[in-house]
Amino acid sequence: MIMSRIEAAPAQARGDLTERLLAGLPAEAVLTDPDITASYANDMASFCPAGAPAVVVLPRTVEEVQHVMRTATELRVPVVPQGARTGLSGGANASDGCIVLSLTKMDRILEINPVDRIAVVEPGVINAALSRAVGELGLYYPPDPSSWEMCTIGGNIGTASGGLCCVKYGVTAEYVLGLDVVLADGRLMTTGRRTAKGVAGYDLTRLFVGSEGSLGIVVRAVLALKPQPPQQLVLAAEFASAAAACDAVCRIMEGGHVPSLLELMDRTTVKAVNGIANMGLPETTEALLLAAFDTPDPTADLAAVGALCEAAGATQVVPADDAAESELLLQARRLSLTALEAVRGVTMIDDVCVPRSRLADLIEGVARIAEKHQLTIGVVAHAGDGNTHPTVCFDATDQDESRRARESFDEIMALGLELGGTITGEHGVGVLKKEWLAREIGPVGVEMQRGIKQVFDPLGLLNPGKLF
Repeated sequence: MIMSRIEAAPAQARGDLTERLLAGLPAEAVLTDPDITASYANDMASFCPAGAPAVVVLPRTVEEVQHVMRTATELRVPVVPQGARTGLSGGANASDGCIVLSLTKMDRILEINPVDRIAVVEPGVINAALSRAVGELGLYYPPDPSSWEMCTIGGNIGTASGGLCCVKYGVTAEYVLGLDVVLADGRLMTTGRRTAKGVAGYDLTRLFVGSEGSLGIVVRAVLALKPQPPQQLVLAAEFASAAAACDAVCRIMEGGHVPSLLELMDRTTVKAVNGIANMGLPETTEALLLAAFDTPDPTADLAAVGALCEAAGATQVVPADDAAESELLLQARRLSLTALEAVRGVTMIDDVCVPRSRLADLIEGVARIAEKHQLTIGVVAHAGDGNTHPTVCFDATDQDESRRARESFDEIMALGLELGGTITGEHGVGVLKKEWLAREIGPVGVEMQRGIKQVFDPLGLLNPGKLF
């Protein structure tokens, strides 16, 4: 019904769209060349349809965003918010005739407050830029998606993204204290707080985190910071089976250890990394577990975890002696997705999160699915929080292989739900997984969430076709 209201807008109402936008925006902020606008049509997800935007807008101020939304409401034109388009679910894909609202030019760090331990930023700030800026003051912004050198804080908020450090420090949602949001009709709303505590009213801030731009446009964020931790040290442990590596993960967590990183790579991923980087990892390695600690005495913590890995059946345990050696051990993990892309040229990266106790079941199930469909599927995982990234490698020019890739992707999501997990831990729903969202949250959940969407966006203009 929401989509039908958009489609019912008279065609002539869009004729003066560009002119109306230019009334409140500088000329360089409004892009209409089809060759240029086409480059903003999609994010990095496979199998996600994208339309042709009517115009791309790159505002620099809150007032300019408000003007865009007022214009869109008056003309009944859908708006697709975008950050750096590093997403993997199609959440930033354009729809035909839409306004693409790229927030990358709103990239100022407005405030860093060491006493209150907060940063106030615009949505286009690059994650790594913020991390470096607060680091100069002895502070730390923990959320660190793999794309942190490219992705924006606004995009991180839109997808509630995670990263390698989530096992100790948590995800983006835990660091967003307050937001300034431009609503669908152009009104500006402030949510949340700058204080360490606050329970005034419903938690609308959390509602916007992970909403994928479907409820409003985040134009400013108040983010919590932590003191900068000591330099972490890393341990690598090799296992003769994925089950043994997952057993080690369970032993580590059950033992009360709090690693700053706990990552797992399966045999397929290890082989792919060896193929492009000659890392020297033994071909007999069935699973590689990486653990790190940023505690005052990381050497002792690594020794304790190394003993647990050996008890679980590790064939080799290699603790780093210093930061440089730790970085070398982490290179294999950082190269994982690049290496898997090289296997067949195209990948579909799943994002299934399961309880830690079911991690081995998920990895073994993915191996069966890969064998069934005769595909290469590598698994890398934020093992400490059960968030896995099964990565389907396929040849996009081969129709049959592409079909099998999509079927395997769906079977992996079904397996995740069967194991008590969720279809997405940090990438979002977007276009790619919206059919699966209803299966996870049920009909009552869908009804309630659509009701929330109706309150904030009654005309259905914000990122239509995503989530639901």
